[in-house]
Amino acid sequence: MIRTQVQLTREQIGALKRVSAETGRSIAEVIRQSVDRYLNQRSGPNREEQVKRAIRAAGMFRDTVTDVSVNHDHYLAEAFHADLKGRN
Repeated sequence: MIRTQVQLTREQIGALKRVSAETGRSIAEVIRQSVDRYLNQRSGPNREEQVKRAIRAAGMFRDTVTDVSVNHDHYLAEAFHADLKGRN
């Protein structure tokens, strides 16, 4: 691990000490886990989480149109035309 130094407010260090006491983890571990959580949120879900979400979403939506796999070009052209029409 690489040692670093940060400056925290009194409130932040107080809250970290409370979390440390409640969880039995060191303040350093609490900070490392918080940094990991923050970085993961910024980068979005990892590949495994994306796959899980996609699997959960599969089959959740229904449509009355049943020929999309055959007539997809027609539906795409309709959607594109409606989008262009809406921009004018």
